[in-house]
Amino acid sequence: MTRVISCAQLGRVPLVTLLARYGMRLDWLPPGSEIAGSFWGGSEAGLIGNALLVRDDTPVHSALHEAGHFICMDSARRAGLHTDADSDDLEEVAVCYLQAILADHLPGYDRRQLLLDMDAWGYSFRLGSSRAWFEQDAGDARDWLCRHGLIDARNQPTWQLRQD
Repeated sequence: MTRVISCAQLGRVPLVTLLARYGMRLDWLPPGSEIAGSFWGGSEAGLIGNALLVRDDTPVHSALHEAGHFICMDSARRAGLHTDADSDDLEEVAVCYLQAILADHLPGYDRRQLLLDMDAWGYSFRLGSSRAWFEQDAGDARDWLCRHGLIDARNQPTWQLRQD
């Protein structure tokens, strides 16, 4: 399996800066510690309230995915958030699309790398790759994000949280 880019390789500052735009904080845990709020366990990012929990070996794509859940969920779910975002299928693909958009706003990382990392981790899309899905089959995800005011017509983040 191809190695994915870890949070340690990216560094703290890019993540802290991006998350702050959404009112989120980054909790960087010591190596080997359990990541509370992690849906998948292991090195995968955790989410509790407005805190994104990572450690050195957490994949950047995992951090962006969990941040995307925080951004995309409605305010009622966000208020009681602990571990499980409880999203439906359309919101889940919107989160995947948003994490690709956000990757371009992390110095030292980008959408191309994120999509490679998603494939290496094991995301599966019907067109065979994350890139093919993003470029050819993600109109429903993009429309969902636009409808909820999370990206604009130029495919850029609005830096707003979903409000409904």
